[in-house]
Amino acid sequence: MKITWGHKIAFTFLIFVSGIAFLVIKANYQKFDLVTKDYYGEELKYQQVIDQSANAAKLSAPVAVQKNGHVLSLLFPEEMKGKKKQIDFYLYFPADASRDFRKILNTEQQEIIQELPGNFSGNYELKLSWKADSLKYYFEKKVSF
Repeated sequence: MKITWGHKIAFTFLIFVSGIAFLVIKANYQKFDLVTKDYYGEELKYQQVIDQSANAAKLSAPVAVQKNGHVLSLLFPEEMKGKKKQIDFYLYFPADASRDFRKILNTEQQEIIQELPGNFSGNYELKLSWKADSLKYYFEKKVSF
């Protein structure tokens, strides 16, 4: 059997359609998470985050973050020493919401040592917000495990 130009066109079209069908099927099984459940509501409140970040920038030093294996150590600036702090400790994993980690702490300590579960690997964003003396602060840093 001789392969003519008509067979070649049909074969090329069949490969193209098969490739598009494969991509559509693969895209339907792709898992994706939104940044937050209420994305637009959070976006409207973002001015508060800007104000809290400005408060944190006025401190003598930023929060020092040290990583040792699956243990994070947070050292607050001198101004926070001895003050009662309500802390929202949030490790955000952009690719999978099930790998996020959040903990609320109430403490007067200047240093916080937080041990993390063993399944932590990848690039996280540490989103740290705290309230001390009726002022709110916000600090963000990328952390890799």
